[in-house]
Amino acid sequence: MNIEEISDRLELKELVDLFSNYADTKENEKQVKLFTPEGIVNIINDGEVTFTLRGREAILKAFSGSMADYISVFHMSGQQTVRLVDETHAEGTAYNFVVLVKQDKNGKNVTSQEGVRYEDKYEKIAGHWLIAERNSNFNWHLDN
Repeated sequence: MNIEEISDRLELKELVDLFSNYADTKENEKQVKLFTPEGIVNIINDGEVTFTLRGREAILKAFSGSMADYISVFHMSGQQTVRLVDETHAEGTAYNFVVLVKQDKNGKNVTSQEGVRYEDKYEKIAGHWLIAERNSNFNWHLDN
């Protein structure tokens, strides 16, 4: 592995981790800038695409709306594998354990947990890696 490949892999790991960090802090404007301008997000439940978001504006609207009800969000990034296709394209898989906290109608905090596998396509634009397409596989969900 040469220095450039090591650098690319480190930048791709940081890209995936920043996505989770910005989700937790609800900094959706920063989060959406991690995508290419025409980025795609496919939300997949039980192996089926339930909806697709195209472009930063649609991603921002959906991400902002989906997190509004939660008082706390926590992503634990797990393993990530990356395949560098060429100098400006890569593919990867990353795992996340997600905890979501909201208040029920009685004001009591309730949590849900999710196991998510991201299958990504990345593109290097102007020297920086961005997410071109993210397939968000929601593999399991538990409510507490």
